[in-house]
Amino acid sequence: MCSAQGPKAPDVGTGGGVERESDVLRAASMYYLQDLKMEVIARHLGTSRSTVSRLIKRARETGLVEISLRPSSTRAPGLGRSIRAEFGVEAYVVPVPDSAAPVERLDQVSMTAARLLATWFDSDMVMGVAWGTTLAAVSRFLQPKATRGSAVVQLNGAANMRTSGIDYASDLISSFGTAFGAAVHHFSVPAFFDYPETKAAMWRERSIRRVLDVQARADVALFGIGAVTGSVPSHVYAAGYLDADDIAELKAQGVVGDVCTVFLRADGSWRDVALNDRATGPTPEQLQRIPRRVAVVAGDNKVGPLLAALRAGVMTDLVVDERTATRLIERAHRAGRTASGA
Repeated sequence: MCSAQGPKAPDVGTGGGVERESDVLRAASMYYLQDLKMEVIARHLGTSRSTVSRLIKRARETGLVEISLRPSSTRAPGLGRSIRAEFGVEAYVVPVPDSAAPVERLDQVSMTAARLLATWFDSDMVMGVAWGTTLAAVSRFLQPKATRGSAVVQLNGAANMRTSGIDYASDLISSFGTAFGAAVHHFSVPAFFDYPETKAAMWRERSIRRVLDVQARADVALFGIGAVTGSVPSHVYAAGYLDADDIAELKAQGVVGDVCTVFLRADGSWRDVALNDRATGPTPEQLQRIPRRVAVVAGDNKVGPLLAALRAGVMTDLVVDERTATRLIERAHRAGRTASGA
């Protein structure tokens, strides 16, 4: 399916020329919606066939034209509507065969998230990015888009007990800045402080306040959903950020996952989870102040944590694979029947 949407991309020089937004839109509309050949379009626009080819390519690169293949058997459109109705979020369900390997599901969802992000993020905007396995996958599919006056800010600290964690998070956050030509603001604090008092003291430091202030101005937040187990384990649980006692404490408190290293119970509660007093990521309450909050999720082990995150109200948009979306709806309906005593 092809769709030509309203123009968003600025004038961009390609191959020695400058494509006006109006020409890109006209060429894309005639090619995809009117099914005209490039030679005919060239005559209409008073230009060459090679220029028309370049205009059409530009329309795809900027997201002006979106091309998707939807097998007739896919459940994706209905699942997206069900998630919107159930949870009040915009859902982008990616058709992926149930037989696909976990890594393939993650790649397909990450590819879609990267494409959507390019349509949502633009000049003079701030994007908050949380590090993790899922966001690392998204970063591999980012396509360059020039912006002006924009910024990318790290949402949670990265240092841990085994390594600094700084290089991993720094490279990941920088890849988003490079893709969009945006200024990058790193958050050089641990993922978790040893003591809540240390965090409180650090939060009063001017260098830390500066990054927190940039976070508070974010227009878009991008994050994954953390889960303790699974064939594609969440980075926070697999890379030395928590010790055995921490994991045992989280299980005892009924924690099922995390968003930006802030831990959630199945019902979406988080305020009285002790470890959250030492976490450096934004709380669900702080995330809710950001206009667009995008969760990228793939994997059977993410269903429970995803449901908790939806109950906590942390997201406005969800990019998810078809199988995970199916299991999410099934679990939500089971929970609803249990609550009603049916």
